[in-house]
Amino acid sequence: MKLRFLSLFALGVATLSNKLQAAEKIKFTEYDLPNGLHVILHEDHATPIVAVSVMYHVGSKNEKVGRTGFAHFFEHLLFEGSENIKRGEYMKLVQAAGGQLNANTSQDRTFYFESLPSNQLELGLWMESERMLHAKIDTIGVETQRKVVKEEKKQSYDNRPYGQLLKVVYENSFTEHPYHWTPIGYDKDLSEATIDEFINFYKTYYVPNNATLVIGGDIDPIKTKALIAKYFGSIPKGTKELYRPSIVEPAQTAEKRTTFYDNIQLPALIISYRAPKPFTKDAYAMQLLAQLLSQGNSSRLRNALVDKQQKAVEVGAFPMPSEDPGVVMMFAIANMGIKNAELETAMNEEIEKVRTTLISDEEYKKLMNQIESDFINQNRRILGIIENLATNYTYLKNTNLVNTELALYQQVTKEDIMRVAKQYLTKENRLVVDYLPKSEEKK
Repeated sequence: MKLRFLSLFALGVATLSNKLQAAEKIKFTEYDLPNGLHVILHEDHATPIVAVSVMYHVGSKNEKVGRTGFAHFFEHLLFEGSENIKRGEYMKLVQAAGGQLNANTSQDRTFYFESLPSNQLELGLWMESERMLHAKIDTIGVETQRKVVKEEKKQSYDNRPYGQLLKVVYENSFTEHPYHWTPIGYDKDLSEATIDEFINFYKTYYVPNNATLVIGGDIDPIKTKALIAKYFGSIPKGTKELYRPSIVEPAQTAEKRTTFYDNIQLPALIISYRAPKPFTKDAYAMQLLAQLLSQGNSSRLRNALVDKQQKAVEVGAFPMPSEDPGVVMMFAIANMGIKNAELETAMNEEIEKVRTTLISDEEYKKLMNQIESDFINQNRRILGIIENLATNYTYLKNTNLVNTELALYQQVTKEDIMRVAKQYLTKENRLVVDYLPKSEEKK
């Protein structure tokens, strides 16, 4: 249930390079219940396992200034129990049935899931229907989870090396769009929020017409549909207005620079650019560009900064996954004795190369092979498939993107990659963060 810093790095690479098994199409059926709940079924009898998931179209983007962190808070709170599930029993019930469960929150959605033996499908459906209809939101649960979330923030963000990196990037990249804050939010906002505010958030967003139910694995579609109708069909449609911010972040016209001091030993340099609109040709080209720079031992940034110049111990480049235009981040952690100015010069040199020179045929072929491999790996597990199906519908109402997205990557040419680099990787469009040890901070 914790969205950790390191997992975000992996997510940035994996989420946009997803959704297709190269050898065979992902088969699914989908339909809507009268209350607005969208249902997607994926039948796969390879193993006697079933995955039950619900994706709610609510994340930190739907919060307002002064009340941040609600979406992530509910990711925790909704494991407290319900009218029919005693406090603390949620996880015990799933584990007793031989299953596992978890959840995660992003800026744009919240995703809950259980993986169970296929004969326990009804248990998973009942538990998710309880979460949607009868969640327990009371003083005990709220106060318990306030403490849990604050402790998580301390451990995973405040006290973890480089744990403030994403916070610094987003706060400085966005001034008007709610991507300005990260899903963990601010302690002060959660501390000041009332029970009534939490209840209102629940009644607004945790409703069938703001959710996508995806079930995958060893299922009988006819029996599954009957069970879905039994547990979800009578849940009332939500009536409150959903806050969908239409804020468009103004174009950046000048370089931004900031310095942040953290409890680290080795300095880091982050160069972050405002990214193209997701799921567009430019976004796919940017993903390929990021892979060119940082994926694998022979990637350009690793080859130049780590292997040849030995200026960095670690490097990376990745677009952060989001529903609205977000950021693409490049980073380098300095080797001993190396200053950030040297890192910046070396990174700028590699960025300029992709802006001005076409990549080689060999590099292009390698990128295409990596993408195909990523698609195959992403869809080897039922949980990966159902999350992709849910995401595609939630963001785009295009569930079948799971079967067509690879072709969209394959349509990106070497010329497209250079064009996108030239258009987006500009000094005017970037934020430079000097992420330095506290020992270097002037007293």
